[in-house]
Order: sequence, then structure tokens, then C-alpha cells
Amino acid sequence: MRTSRLLALFVFVVTFTLSAQSATPEAQAIRTVLDKQVVDWNSGDLETFATGYKNSSDILFMGSKISRGYAQMVDTYRKGYSTKEKMGILSFTGLDVQPLDERFATVTGNFHLERTVAGGGNADGYFLLVFEKTSAGWKIVRDDTTVSPKKTCE
Repeated sequence: MRTSRLLALFVFVVTFTLSAQSATPEAQAIRTVLDKQVVDWNSGDLETFATGYKNSSDILFMGSKISRGYAQMVDTYRKGYSTKEKMGILSFTGLDVQPLDERFATVTGNFHLERTVAGGGNADGYFLLVFEKTSAGWKIVRDDTTVSPKKTCE
């Protein structure tokens, strides 16, 4: 009986601690940035979507290739997602915000793009973002996104 009570207490403390971490003002502000990016993407507005990134020459985007700087990152998005059909509908799941200090935080999660076959088909993957608190708010300064391989029929 004592073991089950200790286990229940442990689960409660861990759950409460994890909930408290993700409920910090920093985590809420970062989630707001990501929520806005989803809305902007799904509206077909790449320019506004990109404002979630720091407009700086020192940002780094790692996808199918490495892009350095805001302009190159935006250009890569424009080329890869030139139409609303190619953009599809974006959603994020499994977001985990981990503040590192008062200026930096990481976010891990999964993305899903719901697209028609003509738009490139659905795409899924995961990401690791580094956010920096700037005078303009929380901005992405590093983005390491991995697209899961497309499943083939056997």
C-alpha cells in the first residue's frame, strides 16, 4: 500500500512539475508565436509567417539544406512553397518548450502538412527550434527541421 501511495505521489509531482514548466510566461509567449505562425501559414502568408524568425543574418535554418540568414531562409520558403496548394494546412503537435535562461529557450515538436497530391502530398516531421528573447519578442534563431521519409507501398 505504501509503495502505491509513493508511486501516486511521484506521478503527481512529475505531472505538476511538467505542467508548471510549460505554463511559464516564457513558454506561453513562445507558444503564442508558434500559434500565430500556424495561422499565418494556413492563410498562405509566408511573409508574416517568417516574422516568427529573427530578422538577422546570423539565423540558421537546417532542413534539406542549410540556410543562413533571414533573407535566404525566406527565399527557401518562397521557392519550396510557392503556392497555397504546396503550403497546405500546417499543424504542430507534441510541443515541448524548455527555457534555458531568461533569453533563450528550445522547442521540440512535430509538424504535419496536409496537402493534395498535386501540392506534394502530406508531409510530416519533427523539429528543434532555438528561440531568443529580443526587443521585438521571442524569435526563432535556429531551426533544425527533419522531414520524415515518405512511406512507400510494399
